[in-house]
Amino acid sequence: METRPYLPWDLVTSFMVDVFCAYGVPEEDAKICADVLVESDRRGIESHGCNRFKPIYIDRIERGTLLPTTDLEIVKETPTTVVADAHDGMGMVASYRVMQKLIQKAKTYGMAGGAIRNSTHYGIAGYWTTMASKEGLIGVTGTNARPSIAPTFGVENMMGTNPLTFSLPTDEEFPFCLDCATSIVQRGKIEYYARSGKPTPAGMVVAEDGSELTDSEEILKMLVDGTAALAPLGGGPGDEMCGYKGYGYAAVVEILSAALSGGQFMKALTGVAEDGSPQMYHLGHFFFVVDPEAFVGRKEFEKIAGDICRALRSSKKAPGYDRIYTAGEKEYLAWLDRKDKGVPVGESVQKEFVELRDKLGLDYHFPFE
Repeated sequence: METRPYLPWDLVTSFMVDVFCAYGVPEEDAKICADVLVESDRRGIESHGCNRFKPIYIDRIERGTLLPTTDLEIVKETPTTVVADAHDGMGMVASYRVMQKLIQKAKTYGMAGGAIRNSTHYGIAGYWTTMASKEGLIGVTGTNARPSIAPTFGVENMMGTNPLTFSLPTDEEFPFCLDCATSIVQRGKIEYYARSGKPTPAGMVVAEDGSELTDSEEILKMLVDGTAALAPLGGGPGDEMCGYKGYGYAAVVEILSAALSGGQFMKALTGVAEDGSPQMYHLGHFFFVVDPEAFVGRKEFEKIAGDICRALRSSKKAPGYDRIYTAGEKEYLAWLDRKDKGVPVGESVQKEFVELRDKLGLDYHFPFE
């Protein structure tokens, strides 16, 4: 039973837009950023929504590790590709502009691919792939990030949580959307656990001595100083549970994010200089868009994709379970549940909203006050 108060969607959106603008983000860019964050909460992905508004975006603008204006430079462009430099501006804005280009290119030529270097956190990866699926196209994206994952047989955090994300249009009300990290748990989820006063489940994080860690606050500190690492999908530090698969996919994302864009990777993405001072993150992202019309046609693709999803959901259930889901379905159900209720916000987010409002002198009153 949800006990947190709900804030109306339009209230949360307008508040975040006004705060972004107060910190120097142009209004149209602020609307893009706010929509990406709100979309995360719409889907029930609270680790990347309002919970991250202040600590990941506003605090970084204040520290100077994220520039409020996005000077997107097109480094190279062909009829089917784009390479861009975000110059440490808003990763969400840079990604939106590049995806707009790729969608048009894919509609014209059947396929398109792009990459961005010197960028910053771009929100939920599924936002960008869903931009494609809403147009009847296939979307694929990935991004590197601050080092968090240890390679199989290792305990040093070398790669980011590195999501590898796909959105495939179907003939249903929602696309097939697989949006998940290549680690067992993403850093944002641990941040959510810490803010909620909850422990991180055992088996997700390993210390330098190979022991398992569960103290969420301590884990976040240890990830920063490099004394803890997230286990890849499948687990670690050994390969008994086939964690080499998650390790391999994380490496694929790291390589494509850096090598396609000509950007930086792994330990260069910590956001901390050698002297311990904050520095730019210089993240890389990649995107691919495919138009099914260039293959069997959009309608036939959507029908087959939908048939596969329906067959999976109607297959035999394990004892004790009465439902099977396909990727993107739970997020769609979360939206149906929340669309008329709004965004549930915990005490820490409530406090941050009030502090930002009062600091900036904005005219807002929140229902929880």
